[in-house]
Amino acid sequence: PFMLGQTYRFQITSLMSILHRATGVALAVGALGLATWLLSIAIGGEFYECMSALLASLAGRIVLFGFTLALAYHLLNGIRHLAWDAGLGFEIPQVYKSGYAVWIVGLALTGLIWFLALRGGA
Repeated sequence: PFMLGQTYRFQITSLMSILHRATGVALAVGALGLATWLLSIAIGGEFYECMSALLASLAGRIVLFGFTLALAYHLLNGIRHLAWDAGLGFEIPQVYKSGYAVWIVGLALTGLIWFLALRGGA
């Protein structure tokens, strides 16, 4: 019988590749949300009030936090891929270090963005 644990060991590189693709899809969907929000500003009135209430709700803030996290991760991992395209960082220890760095810096960047946004009264 086929047993995944004996055949293949999941690696950080696999997870990061999957997450890079998933965050790309999330950002594409989020761009539609951003366009809707911009249209609500242009239209004004009840549509804008509804969008503002939605984004200010707990669910809206969770979605916005996820969008921010996806944006930070995708940007930083994209920079990592550009370094690889330039022939840098292919040694296994460097691959793991840069992978963990993307996660740590992505979380820190997301936290900083939200700290500054909430401090500003958003």
